[in-house]
Amino acid sequence: MTTKTTTLETVTLGAGCFWCVEAIFDNLKGVESVVSGYAGGTVKNPSYKEVCAGTTGHAEVCQVTYDTSIISFDELLEVFWQVHDPTTLNRQGGDVGTQYRSAIFYHTEKQKEIAAAYKTKLTKEKVFPNPIVTEITAFTNFYPAEDYHQDYFELNGENPYCSSVVKPKVEKFKKIFKAKLKE
Repeated sequence: MTTKTTTLETVTLGAGCFWCVEAIFDNLKGVESVVSGYAGGTVKNPSYKEVCAGTTGHAEVCQVTYDTSIISFDELLEVFWQVHDPTTLNRQGGDVGTQYRSAIFYHTEKQKEIAAAYKTKLTKEKVFPNPIVTEITAFTNFYPAEDYHQDYFELNGENPYCSSVVKPKVEKFKKIFKAKLKE
């Protein structure tokens, strides 16, 4: 009998509002879990209200756990770079503040190297008209967001923000990455 070895890794990604990020990465084959939360700040166990006030230093992020035998870190980064604007500092669309910054909080040195090389490649190829401002930073902390933020789009798809911001991003993502979607 052959048993399949599952190799799970985790990366923490900030690409604007975590509702958008979670709704996208949850749909990828090989992604085992996506948890919305806060990373990169100085306050322990911050609340959403504190993070939104911009005083904790945290970014809204999703902690993505994935099976490397199904999806690679490079493939996750391909999605990451496509689904948000990595050239706007502390902003994604109408969401403004340091909590919406573009960030890769790497968990391993290999992730750091791959992310830095990918960013350099995109810059050299001038994929974006403006410089990439995505920070590539060592993972130090993660605090899960309040329960009502988890699976937000799935549970609140008719919310005005979800229908006008999250849904169009998810639809665009699904068209571009059709072959990488869970069935």
